[in-house]
Amino acid sequence: MAGPKLITDKTARTVTPSPKKITEVPPSDPVKTAPPTPYEALDRMAHASVAKATAGLAPSVLAEAWMDWMVHFSSSPGKQLQLIEKATQNMQALWGTCLGGTPPEAAPDRRFSGDGWQKFPYNVWSQAHLQNWQWWQDAMTGVHSVSPEHENLMAFVAGTIVDTTSPSNSPLTNPDVIAASLDENGQNLVRGAKNFAEDIGRKAGKLHSEVPQHFEVGRNLAATSGKVVFRNNLIELIQYSPTTETTHPEPILIVPAWIMKYYILDLSAQNSLVRFLVAQGFTVFMVSWKNPDAEDRNLGMEDYRKLGIMEAIDAVQAITKAPKIHAVGYCLGGTLLSIATAAMGRDKDDRLASVTFLAAQVDFTEAGPLRLFISDAEVTLIEDMMAEKGFLTSDQMAGAFALLRARDLVWAPVIRDYLLGQRGDAFDLMAWNADATRMPARMHSEYLRHLYLNNDLAEGRYHAGNKAIAIADIRAPIFAVGTEDDHVAPWKSVYKLHIFTDTDMTFVLTNGGHNAGIVSEPGHVHRHFRIADTAADAAYRDPEEWLEETTQKDGSWWTDFAAWLAARSRKRVAPPPTGAASGKYAAQADAPGTYVMQK
Repeated sequence: MAGPKLITDKTARTVTPSPKKITEVPPSDPVKTAPPTPYEALDRMAHASVAKATAGLAPSVLAEAWMDWMVHFSSSPGKQLQLIEKATQNMQALWGTCLGGTPPEAAPDRRFSGDGWQKFPYNVWSQAHLQNWQWWQDAMTGVHSVSPEHENLMAFVAGTIVDTTSPSNSPLTNPDVIAASLDENGQNLVRGAKNFAEDIGRKAGKLHSEVPQHFEVGRNLAATSGKVVFRNNLIELIQYSPTTETTHPEPILIVPAWIMKYYILDLSAQNSLVRFLVAQGFTVFMVSWKNPDAEDRNLGMEDYRKLGIMEAIDAVQAITKAPKIHAVGYCLGGTLLSIATAAMGRDKDDRLASVTFLAAQVDFTEAGPLRLFISDAEVTLIEDMMAEKGFLTSDQMAGAFALLRARDLVWAPVIRDYLLGQRGDAFDLMAWNADATRMPARMHSEYLRHLYLNNDLAEGRYHAGNKAIAIADIRAPIFAVGTEDDHVAPWKSVYKLHIFTDTDMTFVLTNGGHNAGIVSEPGHVHRHFRIADTAADAAYRDPEEWLEETTQKDGSWWTDFAAWLAARSRKRVAPPPTGAASGKYAAQADAPGTYVMQK
């Protein structure tokens, strides 16, 4: 099957592309834009300054959403009366609580779950905050004629602003902080001031920021034994040493996201997916991405496909002599893998025994909170911001993700570190999260424009190797995993893969978030998942129907994944050599290699 396939032959699986005028150069083509004129360069410098002042957020995006809401809200008397009525009811409920009544039931909120919050006046303050937050959500949504995109953005912004006024954020209105201050004679605030000074020093570059000392890459992180068996200007390819006498003939190639260091899948010994798969008798290879710098500014998505995936596939086959391999992609690595495998299907390249997508999207119309801010103005601002250095810095990416989950990633650490004077217990996932990466300007621009902004991959306009591709051209069986609490790749967005493929698919929904749901080793307490197969010729089920009809299982999905791979592998044989005897695929260094060490 060649070319884009936009109308599937499955029941209720019609996908209609939205009409768009394509003005961008396809990501596989060389850059064809002329150098900016002096006037354009001046504009870009001004925009970059704005981006620095606004943490990379385009003011026009918020202004447009606010204007849409304000114009329609001002001409909606019914909505205004509804909000006045709601405010009156909230005030009555607060007075009832002040007079000793029972507070109205509200959704559980971890910020106010402690015993101190159940006592007066803290119960009134917490109730007032929750009512205020909900009132503003009601005010921003349900306004007649406001576009859904602007409505969602305004609701998010309003909620984020209201959260800054939470009584839990102040030492004068947080009962836990007050109790700690009395018990410790204020020493918690002294420690908090010291913690604050240390963090400011790290941000300013006066203190060296590094992975916590009790976690070290190569010692107790990314410590699975192996060798770097191939290196180019973008990746190192790691082959892991076998731990079983025999292995499945089909090796596994794992493609992680380049926005993160690869060892999210090779953390500590007890929760390493790599170590687990090796113990199940698989020969495992891992792509370790280079941390790009200014000299890599012109690396694009096509470079990542060719240098990152296709050259890795060539290396794996040359070393193992296996006619087919299992390919696994995580997050953006999964999206890139879908592009590569679709191009392989288009070109009749049948070297894949299976394809696995872990928390990876191919359709970006429902891509979580990050989608709220993606517009042409926002992408242009990011491009201008990247133009000076040639890459997007790790701090800029971390700040954007922290904003999306401010309660957990901003305010919770503020309370713990600065008000309670505590430092959270370091653990491997936190150490990995602190080991950030950068992204080349061209690649990030193409990713945002062609995938997030235009949704070209889902709508048949994406080019690989100068030709269009379609996800429907993937012929290998698929194993896909979504996580219940994913804010980066919501599971219903991941589930959309069913719409675009015409091959057998096994879908897993596991509890946890974007990272913790994937790092879900056997023996991890409180883990559960759902798993179901969908044949290539089966009728489509929407996510709600799938969820209702699929039984929840306790434990880790890893064991089912290993069994699924084994069922699509041949009889076990002696392990292949580690690297080639000589040449470009010869073993060059011990794992984890050098690229993962780049800061």
